[in-house]
Amino acid sequence: MKNPINMPFWLSAAMMLVLTISACSKKTESSSATGWNYNDPKWGGYEVAKKPEQKTGPGLVLVPGGTFTMGNVEDDVMYEYNNIPRRVTVSSFYMDETEVTNLHYREYLFWLERIFGESYPEVLKKATPDTLVWAEELAYNDPFLRYYLRHPGYNDYPVVGVSWNPSQ
Repeated sequence: MKNPINMPFWLSAAMMLVLTISACSKKTESSSATGWNYNDPKWGGYEVAKKPEQKTGPGLVLVPGGTFTMGNVEDDVMYEYNNIPRRVTVSSFYMDETEVTNLHYREYLFWLERIFGESYPEVLKKATPDTLVWAEELAYNDPFLRYYLRHPGYNDYPVVGVSWNPSQ
């Protein structure tokens, strides 16, 4: 005689198996207006191109966008209300997960020189980092001024003196 306690177990396991197989079947996209399947010759053969997927570059991380309030949002005890709160939206963007090293930036400069060197030397000149970022009054940073970008001892250090502003 069969144990009646095990019967619901086998019945529920069989139902789960059927649901899993039906969920894994290939879904075809269909029109919400007509119900016809896209890219199916039996349903008229209307072709809909697939959306191209954006591939993430090597070493990049997606920084999701969002909205936040920028400005003074709490009571100001000094009543200097010169920072009016406003809503700011930032789009999603990709950022490198690590700093750009001097070695990688020198590779980039080498590529710029090969491609634009003779025709457009100003491109290479604008891309070269500003080594004067190390110059400070009362500081002895002359070795950094001369060697930081080019010396092999600083290959794995982050590049400095690069600006997003192309005029600098």
